[in-house]
Amino acid sequence: MKRSPLTPRKTVLTLGGLCVALLVFMIGSLMVGSTPISIAELWRALVDPSDPSSEIHRTILLNIRLPRVLLALIVGSGLSVAGAALQALLRNPLAEPYILGISSGGTVGALIAMMSGIGMAYLTTPLFSFIGSGLVMLLVFALGHRRGILDTNALLLSGVMVGAFFSAMVLLFTAMVNQDLRTAYLWLIGNLSSADIRSFWVVGPLIVLASIALSTQSRYFNLISTGDETALHLGVEVDRVKRFSYLLASFITGLAVSVSGVVGFVGLVVPHACRLMFGPDHRLLLPASFLAGATYLVACDLLSRTVLAPSEIPVGVVTAVVGAPIFIYLLKKK
Repeated sequence: MKRSPLTPRKTVLTLGGLCVALLVFMIGSLMVGSTPISIAELWRALVDPSDPSSEIHRTILLNIRLPRVLLALIVGSGLSVAGAALQALLRNPLAEPYILGISSGGTVGALIAMMSGIGMAYLTTPLFSFIGSGLVMLLVFALGHRRGILDTNALLLSGVMVGAFFSAMVLLFTAMVNQDLRTAYLWLIGNLSSADIRSFWVVGPLIVLASIALSTQSRYFNLISTGDETALHLGVEVDRVKRFSYLLASFITGLAVSVSGVVGFVGLVVPHACRLMFGPDHRLLLPASFLAGATYLVACDLLSRTVLAPSEIPVGVVTAVVGAPIFIYLLKKK
């Protein structure tokens, strides 16, 4: 089946539809929970702060649900964009943010912060996690060079090996943690239950800016996807684009891990689904992945809160349970 070329109309309709879907899931996630909130109550609670009858709903929305929705939005969008970029750079359909070991480094950093009990947990845990992700990112980036050139195969293999090493360190640290084993466990499988609006305002703008910067490389991704030599002949500075984009994708992943733990499958499944539905042109694929990833994780977080209510399933479990069958379906379909 031949796809229609990318046009302004197709871009507007696709991104507009994804924005509407994201808005619907965000509103639904704010309304649904152990305390149901109608659309009228939601409107009053958010728009009319002077109404005393909405005080309870306002507290639930602003202190519990809205931070989770916003954090799910920004983590899902960032991981999806990073996954789409890495699949283009490495020309490998299984490439995703966590395969390069960045998440394992972030988890080790978070566990060190938990074990040490330094300062304020809502600040030090994400900070240590981001530092761990950054150090692993630099290590994998250094190991991925051969004779001064960034080699995609060496980068991928280095990421897998470094990730395996730090995963073993995670198991070691988890065994050593006594007082906060549950927190460490939730971090390992991805969790948004302790979402803090302050975390969103710290990482949100950075992830958006980094995603926009990645999107500016879309035309180069289209050419690199056809092969490095072809891209070089067409005037693309392949090594520079790979360095810049890999660092940005790693930066986004480190920020996401620092506030949500290891949420898997988002950076793998969402870009593939968008590529199948909207085509392989990265000028549309990257922004579509941003919006679709946000919608996907908001929806998964809603499921994590409601499927076994009043108990809660970690969102990383939901993304794996939902994402694995979707990916198998996509694999079989195309």
